[in-house]
Amino acid sequence: MKIYFRSFALGAVIALGACGSDPEPVEQIVVREPDATDEKVAETEIVAPSDPSADLVATGKAAFNTCVACHVIEKDGGNRIGPNLHGVIGRAAGSVEGFSYSGAMKSSGIIWTKAELDSFLANPAAKIPGTTMMVGPNNDAPKREAIIAYIEHASAN
Repeated sequence: MKIYFRSFALGAVIALGACGSDPEPVEQIVVREPDATDEKVAETEIVAPSDPSADLVATGKAAFNTCVACHVIEKDGGNRIGPNLHGVIGRAAGSVEGFSYSGAMKSSGIIWTKAELDSFLANPAAKIPGTTMMVGPNNDAPKREAIIAYIEHASAN
């Protein structure tokens, strides 16, 4: 949403003086409207500050594009090479029906929290030795945070 304010050059002259023999001062205010000879009226665009969480989700959505070859995030979206990630936060690892998990994932005992997902995405093979997750370590902590924010956001919708 854009809001525009116009600033006007307003000239105001206050003249104090005596009229005739009246010793009391008289105030006179003269207001001049800008015309074609005045400088162009300045426009200032006011934009609401960006929402940091929305920016993080948008960054995560873009980063999640590397995940879509194997995963979907849509509710009831089915599975691909990897399980559907809709609602993964709060879910037990290896628990999506219809997906064939590795024995390591099924027996990991992990409940996916944001911290657990971050640790897993940082280095899947180190977190769960024997996992069949094909992607290697991700050393970009802000990218992992953004992906997790997007997964959480997409799961809520």
